[in-house]
Amino acid sequence: MSTYNVTVSGISPTTTETHLHDFFSFCGKIASIDHKGTEAAVNFEKPSAAKTALMLNGGSLDGATLTVTSDTVHPDEHEDSKDEHIDQTDKPRAGIAAEYLARGYTLSDSILQQAIEMDKQRGISKKFLSYFNSLDTGIGSRALGPDKTISGKLQETLAAATQQAKTVDEQKGVSKTAHEYYTKALGSPFGKKVFEFYTSTSKQVLDIHEEAKRIHSTHKATTTHPETPVTAEKTA
Repeated sequence: MSTYNVTVSGISPTTTETHLHDFFSFCGKIASIDHKGTEAAVNFEKPSAAKTALMLNGGSLDGATLTVTSDTVHPDEHEDSKDEHIDQTDKPRAGIAAEYLARGYTLSDSILQQAIEMDKQRGISKKFLSYFNSLDTGIGSRALGPDKTISGKLQETLAAATQQAKTVDEQKGVSKTAHEYYTKALGSPFGKKVFEFYTSTSKQVLDIHEEAKRIHSTHKATTTHPETPVTAEKTA
């Protein structure tokens, strides 16, 4: 299987391979990591994941400034209309940046702006748009009956809809965590803002910060076992 790699240098001596995997997995599926000392080669399964990783150049992890480079130009691959599987690389890069912030990493505004510009150049994935547009009516119809929508139901009904419908979406590759956040968010008072954030390329750095806060708040409210508090060293 072909892989697409980026070279990471300037790594802190305290950074482990697990730290690197956790950090770069937001970009897409990682095939392998070759880590030695202050350098590493991160090998991704898709070129678009490597391209996303390159936007993190100049970020920091465990207190060290990372240099992320590649000798190869990694393109965004053409979408396969027959493949309904949705993974991390199908998400808008502004959405990926928001996930980083929600998990406690700190991305500079220049990195966030780069994510916005990359989305403008690429556009939103048709597969992701199709999935996201179907959430309101699709999940509601499968769980609640024809012509029903999540946004038209009370919050307590949403839980039942999500439970009954999530299996279908997980089979398409949408993670349980992301699926539950999207459905809860779209059915909330700020659902319109969330919908616009993920379906439009017109946004500002502040919009990414606001979406990160929504993701963090939603996960915090639904997590039975809170995550270990993020330390000041977990930055990017």
